[in-house]
Amino acid sequence: MARVISDECISCGACADTCPVGAISEGDGKFVVNAAECIDCGACEDGCPVGAISEE
Repeated sequence: MARVISDECISCGACADTCPVGAISEGDGKFVVNAAECIDCGACEDGCPVGAISEE
């Protein structure tokens, strides 16, 4: 199951930097996870400084 990024996202990019498969990109006002590419490893969740990422 892919991770999702909530509206608490501050668009710092830390999640995109930690994603080993490049499944995270900058969206409109916040970063977004491409569910088709996400391998559900949780690296982005651990790397988010504001806790804006969770399991879908």
